[in-house]
Amino acid sequence: MPTLDRHDSVFVLDLGDGENRFHPDWLASVNAALDEVEKADAPRALVTAATGKFYSNGLDLEWLTAHADHHAAYVDTVHALFARVLALPMITVAALQGHTFAAGAMFSLAHDFRVMRMDRGFWCLPESDIKIPFTAGMSALIQSRLTPQTAHEAMVTGRRYGGTDAATVGIIDHAVAEDAVLSTAVEIARSQAGKDAGTLGAIKEGMYGPALTALRGAPTA
Repeated sequence: MPTLDRHDSVFVLDLGDGENRFHPDWLASVNAALDEVEKADAPRALVTAATGKFYSNGLDLEWLTAHADHHAAYVDTVHALFARVLALPMITVAALQGHTFAAGAMFSLAHDFRVMRMDRGFWCLPESDIKIPFTAGMSALIQSRLTPQTAHEAMVTGRRYGGTDAATVGIIDHAVAEDAVLSTAVEIARSQAGKDAGTLGAIKEGMYGPALTALRGAPTA
C-alpha cells in the first residue's frame, strides 16, 4: 500500500512495491496521503514514486470484473484522482522507475513533470489492444498533456515507449539512470517548492480547464 514520507519541503508518496493497480483501498490510501500533503505548511511539493518493477499498471481489472455493479462509481473515483493531481496547488513530479501502463500512465500525465528510467521499463497506453476505450475524461487528460501527434500515436497504436523515446516525444521530461530517477524528481520538486499555492492552483485551473471539466463532469451513471 502507498506510504508517505517528507524530506524537508518535498513529500514522497511511494505507491507500493507491486503492480500498484487502482484497487479501491489503494485509491483511498492515495487520497488520504494527498489530504495530508495539502494540509501541510508551505513550502511543499510532491513526488510520487514506487518500488520494484512497476510504477503502476492502472485500473484493477480483476476487482472491477468481480464488482461490475460498481463500475460507474469506480471510474468516477479514478477521474477524481486524475483531476485532483492535475490541479494540485503545488509542483508534482512522477518518478517512473518501472512499467507505467494504462491508467498508471494517465496518472503520471496528471503530474507537472515526469522522470523516467532510461534503460528499462515502458510507458504505454494499451487500451486499443486490450479493447477498453478511453473515457472522455481520460482522453481530455491525455490530449491536454501531450502534443497532438504523440497523443494520437500513443492512444491509437498502444506503442510502448522506453525512457529515451518517451523523452524524445515529450511524454517525460527527463530520462536518467535507474539510481538517479528518484533523486532527480526530488530535486525538481525541491527547486519549485516555494511556489504560492493560490497562484499555482489558479494557473492550473486555467491551463487545464477543459480537461478538468471532463474529469469532474457528470457521473458516468
